[in-house]
Amino acid sequence: MDIKKFGITEKGEETSLITLKNSKGMIAELTDMGASLVSLIVPDKDGNPVDVVLGYPKSEDYEHNANCYGATIGRNGNRIENGHFVINGKEYQMVRHPLNGHNLHSQPDTFYTRKWNFTTEDGPDAESVTFSLYSPDGDQGFPGNMDIEVTYTLTEDNELMIDYYGFSDQDTVMNMTNHSYFNLNGEGSGDILNHKVTLYSDYITETDAGLIPNGNLTDVTGTPFDFREGKTIGQDIGADNEALRNGNGYDHNFVVNGGKRQEDAQLVGKCVGDRSGIVMEIYTDLPGMQMYTSNGMEQPNGKNGHAYHNNGAVCFETQFAPNAVNIPEFESPVIKANTEVTTLTVYRFCTE
Repeated sequence: MDIKKFGITEKGEETSLITLKNSKGMIAELTDMGASLVSLIVPDKDGNPVDVVLGYPKSEDYEHNANCYGATIGRNGNRIENGHFVINGKEYQMVRHPLNGHNLHSQPDTFYTRKWNFTTEDGPDAESVTFSLYSPDGDQGFPGNMDIEVTYTLTEDNELMIDYYGFSDQDTVMNMTNHSYFNLNGEGSGDILNHKVTLYSDYITETDAGLIPNGNLTDVTGTPFDFREGKTIGQDIGADNEALRNGNGYDHNFVVNGGKRQEDAQLVGKCVGDRSGIVMEIYTDLPGMQMYTSNGMEQPNGKNGHAYHNNGAVCFETQFAPNAVNIPEFESPVIKANTEVTTLTVYRFCTE
């Protein structure tokens, strides 16, 4: 494990870059600026190191992380219709986006543009870093004073485990996720349209033109959203399909685990780099996962002098369904007061 200075925030706070390593050649770099994943280096089929996540070269970029590279999203990931919800009969209003009137990723005062505290553990079988943040009552429009922790663990089985912990003194929303952009051929190496994806999902959540779910589910059978047998991302991304047009590509919640939280993390999907042979398996105990194919992304100043373009990466954001706080048919992301709550997501790597 290694810890070094990463940069200085606009408030004059020093940020750190924490490096976790295992004996298999896998390396994870994380920063306390946003509890974000900066780099994830994985050996390819020939044993060469490949950085499989997009990111920025400087700490300052993570303070204004418009693309959410590697970001910890909270208190709520994804969309809440009109930024409005009700808990225990009381109405709450978040900031509404000026273009569509909704709220995305609890913006604008996001967790991923704040400096977190952190502690580390260095063991024989795993290295880990735990980031912690206090979110006061009313923060982002949510009720409750809330203590939050996110622990990244790199194991000897080439797993990056992400454990989320929350404790609030009032009933509140906890729907946290990681927003890493994956390109298994290497960040900046081109598009991911030939990556092969398998998703163990029979349904997606039906949405309107603003990508807000309405409570209905769409059977993926016979649609571009059927990844159950595995196919390349590019095979159907340009299909004549209203849901795809609304998202300008894939930006949809796939229902996993029967739409219910599980006691243990289950395999919900996998992705294979067509040139690298790197395989990433995704495990979670959560009921949904957003696959986002970085539609319309243009970032000229990525890591290592790379520019990132449309479809340059794919995100697998484990979650409760978007807008679930407002839809009784979906499992609720509301946690009870004075109750410790945890969720788990694991990205596991190997090669074909």
